[in-house]
Amino acid sequence: MDKILYTNFGDRMKVKIFDEESEEDLQDSINNFLDNLEKEVVDIKYQVSACVSGEEQIYCFSAMIIYY
Repeated sequence: MDKILYTNFGDRMKVKIFDEESEEDLQDSINNFLDNLEKEVVDIKYQVSACVSGEEQIYCFSAMIIYY
């Protein structure tokens, strides 16, 4: 059973997930989303992960925006 979270005003909360290969791309994606968002942002969660494949380091920059 899915849980649905509502704000104090009864609005349903939503999330938007971003996943980019560079900090600059993540920043641009988030800023573009926020420029067009006509809702209120509740929180932004940010995460960086890295792994090594051979001699190459691979980074993943991600963020989740919670809004209603």
